[in-house]
Order: sequence, then C-alpha cells, then structure tokens
Amino acid sequence: MAGGAFVAHGGGRVYEGKVTLFVVITCLVAATGGLIFGYDIGVSGGVTSMPQFLTKFFPSVWDKMNDKTRHETEYCKFDSEMLTLFTSSLYLAALVASFFASVVTRAFGRKISMLFGGLVFLCGALLNGFATNIEMLIIGRLLLGIGVGFANQAVPVYLSEMAPAKIRGALNMCFQMAITIGILAAGLINYGTAKIEGNNGWRISLGLAAVPAVIMAIGSLCLPDTPNSILERGNAEKAKKMLQKIRGTDNVEEEFQDLLDATEAAKRVEHPWRNILQPQYRPQLVICILVPFFQQLTGINVIMFYAPVLFKTLGFGDDASLMSACITGGVNVLATFVSIYCADRFGRRALFLEGGGQMLISQILVGVMIAVKFGVKGDGKLSSFDANFILFLICVYVAAFAWSWGPLGWLVPSEICPLEIRSAGQAINVSVNMLFTFLIAQVFLTMLCHMKFGLFFFFAVFVVIMTIFVAFFLPETKNVPIEEMNAVWKAHWFWGRYIPDDAVIGSNNTRKTPDA
Repeated sequence: MAGGAFVAHGGGRVYEGKVTLFVVITCLVAATGGLIFGYDIGVSGGVTSMPQFLTKFFPSVWDKMNDKTRHETEYCKFDSEMLTLFTSSLYLAALVASFFASVVTRAFGRKISMLFGGLVFLCGALLNGFATNIEMLIIGRLLLGIGVGFANQAVPVYLSEMAPAKIRGALNMCFQMAITIGILAAGLINYGTAKIEGNNGWRISLGLAAVPAVIMAIGSLCLPDTPNSILERGNAEKAKKMLQKIRGTDNVEEEFQDLLDATEAAKRVEHPWRNILQPQYRPQLVICILVPFFQQLTGINVIMFYAPVLFKTLGFGDDASLMSACITGGVNVLATFVSIYCADRFGRRALFLEGGGQMLISQILVGVMIAVKFGVKGDGKLSSFDANFILFLICVYVAAFAWSWGPLGWLVPSEICPLEIRSAGQAINVSVNMLFTFLIAQVFLTMLCHMKFGLFFFFAVFVVIMTIFVAFFLPETKNVPIEEMNAVWKAHWFWGRYIPDDAVIGSNNTRKTPDA
C-alpha cells in the first residue's frame, strides 16, 4: 500500500485531511434515514393500545380486555397472534428486502437504495393511514418493511464510508440518534392523537410516518455518493475529486490509493456471498451475525414496541402508559448523545461492557419488582411509588442500551468489513437484526403471558452472554480507517489465525498493526 499515512495513538493509520462542514452536513442528512425505522418502532405499540384502533381491527382483544365476567391474568390481556403480526410483519419484509438491497447498494450506489427505501416506505405509510381492513394494514406494514430494509442496509454503510476515521463513530451514531428521535416523536404523537375525539387518532399516527419517508427520499436526492461507491462503479477520477471535497484537502493520495487497492480487490470477487464464507472473513461473518442477534436479545424491542402495552399491563392507566412511553423515548434520545461523545474517545468496547452491566442490573430489579407485586398469577396492583420505581429502572435500562448496544449494534458491523464483502456483510447484519426483531415482536405477548416476570430474567441471561462475548472476542476499532481493519483482526488473540499475512500487506510496504 502506498506510504505516507501514519499510525495514530488510537490504533489506526491517519490520513491527511480535516473534518469538513460538507461531510458533517452530508452525514447528518443521510442519518435521517433512521427516522423511518425509529418512528415505526415507536408508533406501533402506542397505536395497538388505543381503544379506537383495537375495536376496529382487533375486536377480540378489546373484548377480552373489557370482559368483566372472566378472570384474565394481567400478563395475558393483550395476547393475540394477529395483533403481534401487525407489528412483526414489517420486520419479516425488511429481512427479505435486505438481501435485494445488498445487490442494489453495490450495483447502483448507497443513495439509490436510500431513495428507493424512502419512496416505498411512503407508500406503506399512506396505505396504513387510509386502511379500512386488516389486509390493508398488513400490506402497508410489508411496504414499510421493504423501506426499512433498504434504509438500514444503505445508511450505516454510507456513513462509515463518508466519515473520517477519527469521528466515524460519532457521525455513524447519528443514524441511531435519528432512530431515537423517531421513537420519541411517535410516542408524543400517539399521546396527542389518543385524545382526539372520534375514531381517527390512530390514522394520524400511522399516516404521519409519511413525513420521515419524505425527508429521507428528498435528502437522498441531495446527497453525493461515497468515494468507495463511485470507485466500485468504475469512475476513479470522480471518486478522487469527491474524496478531496469531503476531506477538505487536495493531498489525498494515501487514502485514495488504499481505496483504489481495496476496490481492485473487491472487483476480483465475483460472488461476495460465497466469498464471505471463506476462512479469512470468519471474524467479520461472526460479528455481523452475533452483534445484531445479541442486540435484539437484550430485550430492548420489548420495551420500544410495546411500551404502552407493557405499562398498561403493569397497571398504568391509558394516559399514564402513553406518557411513560414518551419518558423512556426521551431518555433514549438523551442517552444517545453519550455514545456520540464517548465512542471515539473511550472506544466501542468500553461502552459495550458498561452498558451490558447496567442493563443486567436494571432487568433483574424490574423482574424482581414485578414478581413481588404480581406473582405468578398476575394478580396485584402497583402503588404510585412502585410504578414510578419500575419506570425509573426501565429508563436506566433504556439509557444503557442507547449508549451501547443500540448505536454500536449498527456501527461495528458497518465498519469492520472490507469493500469486497461490505454489502454482503451489511445485508447479513440487517437480515439477522430483522429476523430476531420479527421473532421477538411476534412472540413477546405470548412469552409475557406464559413466562410472566421471568421474561426479564430470560433477557438478562443473554445480556450476561453477550457481555462476555464482547470482553473476549471483539477488538477495539475506534480511530481505525475502515480499509485498515484487517490489521486489527490480525493482531487479535483469537481472530488472528484466520487473517492471512498478505491481507495486511500493501503493494509497497507492510502496514503497521494497531493494538487489538
């Protein structure tokens, strides 16, 4: 590889250039793609707790909630396969769409994927807002899922490729910030629309998903493509000019040469899906599978999808349950600022480990509180103090996730893959994320009905496992240029055996190996 770059104290080579206003604005615009994902996560739980929505589309659930002649445990009031299918169908569609998005992202560029995702999501939002039957609802959710699949495939990769290594974590986490803002906005809108007279408040909540879809679609039209993507499609001169623009300097020879070498290597790979299965890509494959798997097994989407339903089950009133969801959404946004500040200063591993410990403690305490107050039969009530304390513990848990597994679950898989397998790796990341999001969304209410307070202990066990995994198998990647990641894996005590020597040797000189 061409010389001229140097090894930074943080562990990676540093190229000449500065943080330009152009690249910051570009990344902020791209990150708005997270709004569609966040809004959907937040809106579905609130809508499914609205009486008007339930009576129109899920009357059996409404009847069960209000049948005074039957003794229904608090844990099982919302248990309905069709109700959970309304929420989870989106993520099944996103899973399938992510594989098609991988091909589109590689062949036509990241911004085309974002544009397509925004337009399809817009169609789904409109269909849901005007729905008159359950079929329209589910088809609309499937279209929303396609939009989410394309957005989640393209946006994290776009951000990782555009951002300078020293602030890649902060800019990439703007995607998670947009997700949290979308969740909070949905919670506030649900709280407001639930008070609207008549039966159409839920339509406004679902239909307003069109707003983030329009923002994403228009934003993608204004975005430039990344130098990596331009090179991937064969225009070296245009890619170099774009690199000079985003780095704010004409002297980009070292970084451009690295990108050029990576692109040439990628072009020799005709089958990235087959290639990612080779032993030399074993670290990236494992991380792209296990990180999104563990992210969902933290149990966060139990809180975010069904926050109003969960709080209602725990004895909060209608208004109180929606307001509690807004409070946890606000905590989610504020805590994400912590990750933006800390990820490039203290590293990914420190946030993963601290967040895991904090989530574990809060989950165990919530489980104990619910066990004491409701027992196995689900009979009981919460005092004002008990309800506020459980809300506090859930906020502690949400904060921990928001500065650890939330943003890092998207950042780390998007930054570790070399160009030749980057689209495939991100597609695996998104598809695994969506698969387990779908499964958890589909079975949560049934799990709550049968496992009761043990559900919180179930997720706590996985938090222990994932924290141990990070401690032993995830190397630090802060400040490392994404084209230099093989040096990190080569230096790792376990993964180093899979990385061939020539993977970290350039054309002219041996790359220096950063600390793992």
